[in-house]
Amino acid sequence: MTKVELIETVARATRLEKKTVARAIELTFDHIARAIRKDKRFWVPGFGTFSVRRRRARPGYNPRTRSPMTIPAARTVGFRPAPKLKKGL
Repeated sequence: MTKVELIETVARATRLEKKTVARAIELTFDHIARAIRKDKRFWVPGFGTFSVRRRRARPGYNPRTRSPMTIPAARTVGFRPAPKLKKGL
């Protein structure tokens, strides 16, 4: 599902204007991102947990030149589904 499809689905279900739903969804994602940056995690009961994960530096290669290189360490966001969500998959 894309963001546009999500907006259309919620708009139909709530009978609200797409513009209003789009703004609400945008604000929701913004606040989730802020919470992850601030608290390093965001938990939705019955859905799952988004958390900051550290990725170690690792060897790799430049796909254009095929020359070896080191891919630097990085922080990324991971998602761990709640058991209730996993059960339904």
